Amino acid sequence: MNSGSAVRNEPAIQKLSLAKGLNAGLRKAMEDDPKVVLMGEDVGKLGGVFRITEGLQKDFGEDRVIDTPLAESGIVGTAVGLALRGYRPVVEIQFDGFIYPAFDQIISQVAKMHARSLGHLRVPMVIRVPYGGGIGAVEHHSESNEAYFAHTAGLRVVTCADPADAYWMIQQAISSDDPVMFYEPKRRYHERAEVVIDEEAGAPLSLHAARVAREGSDLTLIAYGPMVKTALDTAAAAEGEGKSLEVIDLRSLSPLDTDTIMASVRKTGRAVVVHEASTFLGMGAELAAQIQRECFYSLEAPVMRVGGYNIPYPPSRFEEDFLPDLDRILDSVDQALSY
Repeated sequence: MNSGSAVRNEPAIQKLSLAKGLNAGLRKAMEDDPKVVLMGEDVGKLGGVFRITEGLQKDFGEDRVIDTPLAESGIVGTAVGLALRGYRPVVEIQFDGFIYPAFDQIISQVAKMHARSLGHLRVPMVIRVPYGGGIGAVEHHSESNEAYFAHTAGLRVVTCADPADAYWMIQQAISSDDPVMFYEPKRRYHERAEVVIDEEAGAPLSLHAARVAREGSDLTLIAYGPMVKTALDTAAAAEGEGKSLEVIDLRSLSPLDTDTIMASVRKTGRAVVVHEASTFLGMGAELAAQIQRECFYSLEAPVMRVGGYNIPYPPSRFEEDFLPDLDRILDSVDQALSY
């Protein structure tokens, strides 16, 4: 197999988009481990529909960057076999809503193999899922289905929100001996920021650590993936009204970094959880329950949730009404601060 050649003398800090951060992270993982293989629809010659894998087949060969048939169950099932044979497959699900044909493979095989074998077998694979709305797409292209998989024991579920996390978290996910669902906020793919690509210049957070994205004292805003930027924009707007909001980027949905979450809520006494998915039985419900239990005597108000409505994802001309925005989040912030 062609292992590719590492690029030398790169600067320790680069300005990258989230998409390029993922590409660079995948490239580094492939350079470091010849057992890392990429699989998916159009990931090779085309570089993926979002060009996340652009140039990787050219540099690493068709036996390591594999264009597959349009058959998600077959893609994931093949990856399970590869993982059991010592490879580290990275599977791309082209759009969030395309994952359902592979649901049985993920729930019944990927998540259960380690327990079923009494710990003798591991399935070290990553399933990349571009998710969320905000791109004006058609049906099955803008869903947020992360709670299905966070609910499933045996899977790790993470999501990046910025280019630095994209670069580091994809490498950490690939190095995990457990299967990882890796959610990528597609509407943030082209947002750019400086990324420290040299671990010696700045060690990244661990894969399952939450991040205090902005410090504050009056209320904790908890978000992940595409909603982190929206939460930060909300905190900036609230500052103009004399309100100090702390923003937590979860980064990991399963397992949760409860220490960081609870420390923030104990400090502020109030919490608002934001995500694009429906609030009904969503991540916000689990977070609200845990915060209520662990921070009961610190809470000054009920834990509020802001999310998508409990309806099928609407046509693109209505998605601005469906997705949480700054005004909806500020409204919940004001409600929480009114207690």
